[in-house]
Amino acid sequence: MAPAGGGHGDDGDGCPGARAASAGPGPGSEPAPRRDPGLQPERTRLAWRRTTLACTVATVLAVRQAIHDGGTATGLTTAALSALIWLAFLGVAHRRLLALGTPRPERLSVRTAATATACTVVLAAVAVTVMF
Repeated sequence: MAPAGGGHGDDGDGCPGARAASAGPGPGSEPAPRRDPGLQPERTRLAWRRTTLACTVATVLAVRQAIHDGGTATGLTTAALSALIWLAFLGVAHRRLLALGTPRPERLSVRTAATATACTVVLAAVAVTVMF
């Protein structure tokens, strides 16, 4: 028979086993350590930094390819588009990293998520067109 909290020790807060950890130690066992809420923002900050680095590398490679091709109008347009997309993503990432520096960061807004997603998808599309 499943526990009343949703089964398998999940009490609905998204942390399986949290109910068992908060119920106190059982006979002959030590209490489980509680989850540190400070780790999630740190992981998120690192993910934003990795994504920013990946966008930077893609932009540098697009500019390098445009210069290597002799500076054609198409190549320079692609390089400029890549740089604009990179700057837009850099702005979104910087605002998010600042928000994550607070003790209780706000949730990521739909607009910010959509902007970051659009920048990433368009930059990937530009990278694919540069390769071919």
